[in-house]
Amino acid sequence: MRRLPLFLQPLVELTQQFDRLIKGRLWLKVLLALLLGVVLGIALGPDLGWVPSGTVSIITAWLALPGQLFLAIIQMIVVPLVLASVVRGLAANNNPEALKKNGVIAIGFIFLSTALAAALGIILALNIQPGHYINAELLVNTDIAPLTSSASSFPGLADLPDKVSALIPKNPLASMASGEMLQVILFAAVLGAALLSIPAQQSKPLFELLGALQEVSLRIVSWAMLLAPLAVFGLITKLVANLGIEVLGGMLVYVLTVLLGILLLGCLYIVVAKFTWQGPVRQFLAHVRELLLLAFSTSSSAAVMPISLDVAENKLRVQPEIARFLIPLGATINMTGTALYQGIATVFLAQVFGVELSLTSYLFIVTMAVAASIGSPATPGAGIIILSMVLEGVGIPAAGVALILGVDRILDMCRTAVNVLGDIVSCTTVEFVNRSRRVPIARLESQAGED
Repeated sequence: MRRLPLFLQPLVELTQQFDRLIKGRLWLKVLLALLLGVVLGIALGPDLGWVPSGTVSIITAWLALPGQLFLAIIQMIVVPLVLASVVRGLAANNNPEALKKNGVIAIGFIFLSTALAAALGIILALNIQPGHYINAELLVNTDIAPLTSSASSFPGLADLPDKVSALIPKNPLASMASGEMLQVILFAAVLGAALLSIPAQQSKPLFELLGALQEVSLRIVSWAMLLAPLAVFGLITKLVANLGIEVLGGMLVYVLTVLLGILLLGCLYIVVAKFTWQGPVRQFLAHVRELLLLAFSTSSSAAVMPISLDVAENKLRVQPEIARFLIPLGATINMTGTALYQGIATVFLAQVFGVELSLTSYLFIVTMAVAASIGSPATPGAGIIILSMVLEGVGIPAAGVALILGVDRILDMCRTAVNVLGDIVSCTTVEFVNRSRRVPIARLESQAGED
């Protein structure tokens, strides 16, 4: 066997050390793919002009193929996984009263955190005033068609009964086919409650079938995870190459305001996790870092839902009946990052266009942020649809959406990560409340035994 030239040996040793470093560390592979994607995206982008735009489109389309395959596989399996997980999570709980309390605690936690996030966004925007750093006439063509024309307005009081009844799926198979996650979760909840109400001998076959479906779904997810670094690399390269870095320049203060709000919200979640999870914060962050990187890269809470379930159950040791119920629920209604973004974006556009917002307007923004989170699609770009409804309600020109559209993709990635972190923390919070209840009961039982 021929020996390598001396000048190549250090390079080979460095490569071997690098391989040992990243082996088994998915989060590190994803992070490296993210950085390489940004660098290649800048090299291919319009700012440097090294590559013709037509060639860039072809290159980025092929580079993004693994990412599209990754998302397609996850989206293919997410409905059966959610259905099996929610039903098994409900049916595995032998205490319906405790299950009801878990749901109330989780929904209360999600709604409270969503309202606080929207209020935090408004406070940051009022203090930093990012709209005063920009001239709307230079960036927005006010002759464009209203971008909110396709958005549905907030339903009136008379329309609410129809909206509520529409949540119950008339055809569960159609809801699964169209990806209506809230309807799928409600159907699964009804199915799980029905399984609880019949004798165990009768429910056992269906329960075992759903267990097998869940295991198969998780195995497919583990196969999809092999594509994760390539997926992140391709998606980020395409994003940066198409967006360009100059687009971010004029909106820098607004972008930094949103990022500051997301950072503060993430820190609040970590503080809650410190008190609700049994373990050091450093270990908690180590468990969730891969999940947050993937959520950042895919911009979809639904796409990372299987990974969220795995992290909650196997790494954070949350009880399966809690995790399997709350993770799908949180991915559907927990939109704290989006709520914060709505608060900042609305005040920012009001400052740009000189629209005075009253106290009623601010209360409307917070209310809409909480209400619109229910049933909001857990997919990229959903925040813009919700924001357009808020803008209509406070009298801000529809053309304002075009002003923030260029940087929305970057911010969407960041707020998705904090949304997913909120899903995980809601699980640890409910687990903590249950643990706190069990301790006094155990003490009372031990005292009774001593007597």
